[in-house]
Amino acid sequence: MYRAGALGVLITFFLIIWATVLMPMVLFNPKPSGNGNVYSYDEKAHADPARGRRVFVREGCFYCHTQFTRLQDRGYGPLVKAGDYVFETPHQLGTARTGPDLTNEGGKFPSEWQKAHLINPRAVKPGSIMPSFSYLSDKDMNDLVAYIQTLGNGREKKVTAYVEAPEEYKLALATKTVDTNSDAAANAGRGLYIQNCAACHGMEGLGNGPNSISLEKKPANFTRPFYKQYPDDFWFYRITEGVPGTRMPRWGDGATLADPRGGILTPEQRWYLVAYLKTLSKDRDREETVDNLRQLNKVKVEQLPILTKEQWEPPSGGE
Repeated sequence: MYRAGALGVLITFFLIIWATVLMPMVLFNPKPSGNGNVYSYDEKAHADPARGRRVFVREGCFYCHTQFTRLQDRGYGPLVKAGDYVFETPHQLGTARTGPDLTNEGGKFPSEWQKAHLINPRAVKPGSIMPSFSYLSDKDMNDLVAYIQTLGNGREKKVTAYVEAPEEYKLALATKTVDTNSDAAANAGRGLYIQNCAACHGMEGLGNGPNSISLEKKPANFTRPFYKQYPDDFWFYRITEGVPGTRMPRWGDGATLADPRGGILTPEQRWYLVAYLKTLSKDRDREETVDNLRQLNKVKVEQLPILTKEQWEPPSGGE
């Protein structure tokens, strides 16, 4: 009986290995898609992306970063296909996303930024948990940066901006009826902003509204230079769907393809907000975290007029 049970366990084990490992190796042979990464040696920079890939593997970067834009991913750029990886050995698809997906990372930032990020991640991305790779030699660092800059370089549609709205918002951009560069639209958006957004983001967009003191994830400070790169469709996307992990409402919640006006704010109102947010000054060099009451937005309290004898007053004393 024991032998029969042990034999059954062994047969089951080998069937699992065959079905999940050996059979795919035999039957799954995708053809090259022509969109794979091209690791060409850079004579001018004396950088070898192919060697940088080996540094990427050696340092375990794939523990936190994937290179696989999935079907459910929105805003990550074009989806990948099996044929993109036929020349990749070993594959760097990864499973965890402790850090952002790197499928289309190449070209989003200049090489100087990538190097600064590797040396001191929190200097360019406050709050990052990525470790410093400052111990890498100049050769390793140069090749690793070159490798990162090749990611996505073989795709027909290249991602050239750090922030990019999902594809469906391109249609919203094409069909909008509000001129987001006009003063009239910005003025209308200012009223909507004060009514709906200022309680968290502050009257001047500094992220210091009265609600900010109680929020663990602080509201965005729209005066940072970071927001200069936001195109209209990305502003509209964030207003419509909010920001994951924060308390920001989904102002388009309730809207459907059949009734796009069913959201908390209509599409026109959201475009008015886009127009106003674009007018905010974006020249602050550093993030400011609101952590005490003195930093909150100072709001002028209007004094009520004092009643005089000329104005009617309710009778008092039982008169």
